[in-house]
Amino acid sequence: MYNFCMPLFTDRERTFFSAISKLAFCNPFLPDRMEYERQALQRHFVQSGLVWSASVTTPDASAPNVVRVHQRLESLIPEVHRRLDAGGVADPDELAMYLDCAQYLLYQRYYFDFARAAAAKGGTGNWRFYKKFAEDWEHFFRISGEMLAGTPEPAHVFACFRQFQLAFELIFNNIIGNSMPAARLRASAWQSVFTHDLRRYHRVLFARLHDFPTLITGPSGTGKELVARAIAGSRYVPFDPQNVRFAEATGETFLPVNLAALSPALIESELFGHKRGSFTGAVSDRQGWLETCPPSGSVFLDELGEMEVSIQVKLLRVIESRRFSMVGDTAVRVFAGKLIAATNRDLAVDIRAGRFREDLYFRLCADQIQTPSLGEQIADSPSVLNDLVLFMVRRAVGDDAEQCFPEVRDWIAQNLDAGYAWPGNYRELEQCVRNVIIRKSYQPVVHRESDADPVLGRLKRGELTLDELTSYYAALVYRKTSSYEETARRLKIDRRTVKAKVEAFLEKTAI
Repeated sequence: MYNFCMPLFTDRERTFFSAISKLAFCNPFLPDRMEYERQALQRHFVQSGLVWSASVTTPDASAPNVVRVHQRLESLIPEVHRRLDAGGVADPDELAMYLDCAQYLLYQRYYFDFARAAAAKGGTGNWRFYKKFAEDWEHFFRISGEMLAGTPEPAHVFACFRQFQLAFELIFNNIIGNSMPAARLRASAWQSVFTHDLRRYHRVLFARLHDFPTLITGPSGTGKELVARAIAGSRYVPFDPQNVRFAEATGETFLPVNLAALSPALIESELFGHKRGSFTGAVSDRQGWLETCPPSGSVFLDELGEMEVSIQVKLLRVIESRRFSMVGDTAVRVFAGKLIAATNRDLAVDIRAGRFREDLYFRLCADQIQTPSLGEQIADSPSVLNDLVLFMVRRAVGDDAEQCFPEVRDWIAQNLDAGYAWPGNYRELEQCVRNVIIRKSYQPVVHRESDADPVLGRLKRGELTLDELTSYYAALVYRKTSSYEETARRLKIDRRTVKAKVEAFLEKTAI
């Protein structure tokens, strides 16, 4: 019999429940997640690395702390529910912790059901396990015949759980690397989907976040489209409990437009659609991606910096009002999905040069993600190179990867400098892997500093002033990173100082 004079939790249980309450709503790719697991499990916590990354060498390895947390929740939640149902008194903080932890238990309990349904052929999924989920929900949150105050609707939580599972799988399995830059990128992608406050997202933002466009910046070949696909595949879709199905199939509505590959007229047609006769070759009406994109879909504008200013004006209207018109028509149409854009260009430079509208940039940059270069990843964690090589070899040769991988790894180690910067990033590494597999050789594009460079010549002769030297070096680093932010991080100075030095140098010479 429960002693009603005692608090709902023992001291040890309170420590555990407090930690899991935070764990349930944290960003799983930030160090906080590991710290909350440590607080919850204490001496049973298993240290498994500084960042949570998919293992390339042992892809099927389990997460021991996740398993142990789940096992303890399966033991404690029914016991605490029994105490409450028997008339136990709990303060608001204890009830809030119980609510959080019971939800987290159900997420873990049904995680693999969501994964199997999401992987179903055709993407339709088998959601019949919702009935059992709803029964568990009713059991844990009904105390003495009444639902706990603040308990959300199970259908909404079911939809959120499906979204959490999709987002985690897409981000964890596709943005790989055990370096801190890769970990920050995974965390940033998660925040783009759920914001930094998962509780607020759960309450209200799930229905509003499609209004926030996402801008992905970074050097060429750093996986900007991969990040965009992960975000687009993780959209919230309402669940219909009566018909036991979701309103739409997530992940099938990623609509990419490569702006660099199209003429301005074709860009307009692809995005906005056109009426018959609106230009030469327009033999019939055609809907654009903005119109065909469903509410849970995403339009991805790759190489955004290549878009002409006249089209930028029309895109700005879409972002501001979600309304647009076809080419050659005045009827107003509505864009219901999410807009994701990417560029490898420094838009601040393009704005100053009049090539990019400042008002459009400020509409896009509310949610901005910076993809790190491969060089940054390797500098932070050298093992990243071998992991990525193994990942790419597996993708190229399948079952023969275990034999092929040492050949590619050894060729790179023996023929490329240890500090090779991989200026083409992941795209270059993949082509290197394929070249070695096919020809057992790879010839990188060599970037050499020429003695004919007048600034380098003055440097060697000791003729540069200190200001000229620091400006020259800042410009060198900026050329390799294509980012003022990353250059500032490497040089450990303020971004504005970097920008001033680079611009001062560029005014005098070319690099």
